Amino acid sequence: MEEKRIAVLSVVVENREEAPKLNGYLSEYGEYIVGRMGIPYREKGVSVLCVVLDAPASAVNALTGKIGQLGGVTAKTLFSKV
Repeated sequence: MEEKRIAVLSVVVENREEAPKLNGYLSEYGEYIVGRMGIPYREKGVSVLCVVLDAPASAVNALTGKIGQLGGVTAKTLFSKV
């Protein structure tokens, strides 16, 4: 079994039409989500999400990849050493 690590997934949504798919992906990996925060930045027309995960690196990478393939959505991940 792959060791779990804490990770922070940062997401910038420029295309709100992709929000249902994004939320579907987050729901799919919900068992690993410790918490999430979403900030609509109306002045810039974007939303910023921060998702904290405790998951195997492969699951985090898979989620980041799925989200990153959405049009108008950018996703980056930072892993902890623990």
